[in-house]
Amino acid sequence: MSDIHAQMLDMGRRARMAAQALRDAPAQARTDALIAAAQALTAASADILAANLRDVDRARAAGLSEALIDRLSLTPARIEAVAAAVAEVATLPDPLGRELARWERPNGLDIARVSTPIGVLAIIYESRPNVTADAAALCLRSGNVAILRCGSDCLESSLAIHAAMTRGLISAGLPADAIQIVATPDRAAVGALLTGLEGTVDLLIPRGGKSLVARVQAEARVPVLGHLEGLCHTYLHAAADADMAVALSLNAKMRRVSVCGATETLLVDAEAAKRLLPPVAQALSAAGCALRGDAAAMALVPEMTEAEEADWTTEYLAPILAVRIVSGLDEAVDHIRRHGSGHTECIVTEDAAAAARFLNAVDSAIVMWNASTQFADGGEFGFGGEIGISTSRLHARGPVGAEQLTSYKYVVRGTGQTRP
Repeated sequence: MSDIHAQMLDMGRRARMAAQALRDAPAQARTDALIAAAQALTAASADILAANLRDVDRARAAGLSEALIDRLSLTPARIEAVAAAVAEVATLPDPLGRELARWERPNGLDIARVSTPIGVLAIIYESRPNVTADAAALCLRSGNVAILRCGSDCLESSLAIHAAMTRGLISAGLPADAIQIVATPDRAAVGALLTGLEGTVDLLIPRGGKSLVARVQAEARVPVLGHLEGLCHTYLHAAADADMAVALSLNAKMRRVSVCGATETLLVDAEAAKRLLPPVAQALSAAGCALRGDAAAMALVPEMTEAEEADWTTEYLAPILAVRIVSGLDEAVDHIRRHGSGHTECIVTEDAAAAARFLNAVDSAIVMWNASTQFADGGEFGFGGEIGISTSRLHARGPVGAEQLTSYKYVVRGTGQTRP
């Protein structure tokens, strides 16, 4: 057995022991730990920034794109936002022990469905050090133990954040092993996690690029909560307000191009394309966005470059937007079904009936009407943060917050009933 595999097995065993302690801990202890962790993050801001600068310098020297460096970079304001998100998670209602349903059978049995922790979650992610705090906080709020494995590009930042989160645990009398981080960049650690560490891991959550998620889903021997790429669409319907179309298209693409909720394809109804597309294209181009259009879009905006087939299935994470003219709502929905990843889609329209058709017909994790796709975020949903946007159809869909990280058990109360 390799040293890495042995180390990972030890992490799994310690995580399983911590899971029982966390399950037995009162909700107030978890709340106190989160409040203390938020304060520790703020206090450790200088150390976290110094560690992050080292990560960013290495990333830039390795030739990472500026979009990826933006995802990696921390600033004093971003650290404050991370700490504020942890503090917000502390204010969320305790998701454990909730009575989800209760009924009585004719034989007098009283049956209740009650929320419980899942157990030990292994979370594998890339590039974003803030996920270290978000994931740890949400796991703690939901009574789950976290084994975190970040990308090598954000390892120093994540270790500094993890140290602050651990101080919160200890101050509240909770086991430090309730939040663990893999301290080595060795990829063998990921392989070990995929085995389930001899049954100590209950759920794997990959958050990263398509290749990472595909590997986890293909090789994992434990359940996986998938987060695929964000091939998000904004559809400008024939009844869209022009000013709103400009504002939403610009925000959905350019607010932050590196987030998974950024719109990657703009669909424009042919009936209103002459009215809508030129001002939208002008605003996007002025903001530095490169447009790649089909023939009909290029006829209206000649400055566009020609889109290739691959553009309809590319998550750019960059200031690039694919543009297609569609014949109507049905063709827009068909395009999303064929090319989308099931993440987030938006219709911009003043026609409530058309919006209702779109919201019903599109089977993505998040569907929106007259709102930027960049609202696809657990914090914006009031979850205090997220571990990711699940594109799975089982267990949890959309932003995965504390409530989505719970399972349930049945509690049956009797008065001596025996089954005939």
